[in-house]
Amino acid sequence: MLRDSMKWREKWGVDTNLSSWQPPEVLLKHFPSGTTGFDKEGSPIIIVPFVGLDVWGLLHSVSRTDLLRMIIRHLENYLAMGRKQALTHGPAALKVTVIFDLEGFNIRQYAWKPAAEMVFTLLQIYEANYPEILKTCFLINAPKVFSLAFSVVKKFMHEYTISKIKIYGTDPKKYQPHILAIIGKDQLPAHFGGNLVDENGDPRCSSMVKPGGKVPKSYYTRNASEEDAESKYTKVTVKTGEKHIVDLLCPDDTDESLLKWDVGVENHDIKFSIKRRDQEGNETVVEGPRKITEGPADIGVMPVTGPATYSVVFDNKSSFLRSKKIFYDVLISIPSRDLNMTDMPEDIDTPSSSNGL
Repeated sequence: MLRDSMKWREKWGVDTNLSSWQPPEVLLKHFPSGTTGFDKEGSPIIIVPFVGLDVWGLLHSVSRTDLLRMIIRHLENYLAMGRKQALTHGPAALKVTVIFDLEGFNIRQYAWKPAAEMVFTLLQIYEANYPEILKTCFLINAPKVFSLAFSVVKKFMHEYTISKIKIYGTDPKKYQPHILAIIGKDQLPAHFGGNLVDENGDPRCSSMVKPGGKVPKSYYTRNASEEDAESKYTKVTVKTGEKHIVDLLCPDDTDESLLKWDVGVENHDIKFSIKRRDQEGNETVVEGPRKITEGPADIGVMPVTGPATYSVVFDNKSSFLRSKKIFYDVLISIPSRDLNMTDMPEDIDTPSSSNGL
């Protein structure tokens, strides 16, 4: 593992040219992350305002390699701070304390394949090259939908890493005491329960923790028109009193298969559900039934097992007057098989000795 990691560091220039690399302007302005100081044991505090991470905008403005470089460089800078702190605070300072603020989290971005690939690639990079650097990670202001997303990604994480992650909802009384047990108030933004504000009096300390935000389309280098975003959908009209059913086969009994849906109705509402039918014909409802209404698409992910058939059902039987126009993108996949999760830099020639990395 160490030898592979050393090759990885050489491939990415982590110890040579990464520090002198000049990130594109859009990353400097719109990549959300920062630090407000150190915890009670001297470890660097990393704060990420997750709502400011516009994955769609960034990946339409820069290459995935550049975004990975930015994340790796940030992490290396924090670890360098930890090594300096360890000289006076001891080895506990070599680890990092992280706060992910999930206020405003929207699973829609991460149902987009390039964004999902980015997440899983980062997990692979972390587990393979930065083991046991995490002291604790607070995921705060987590909406209910996040638990579903986390149930998927944690399958790609080591149990030791998972044990360091603490997830809290939107009630500050639940998470603030735990954060303040590790971080002093003078090092924690007032927004999270500390007493720290930046030079502008901002309780979020935005001058120290870059908030990121939506990337202006002027930075886009890839076609990201609404027409392209919608081209993935299948569109169908469900007549009054009828159903439209999409059957998906899950052939394997592996626990890595996922059913992903991105569905909507263009007018009024329609009943939506997902059913599972095993080889003996036994049928169970695994999602819904519930109504989806016109507006933003309904997006979700769930683990599935086989052999079985999963049926995505759009039910218009209760409507006797109106046909409904629906759109959908549904599939069953295995992320480790179907996603491109290589961390190969796109613009670096790799020596033949690293081909097996």
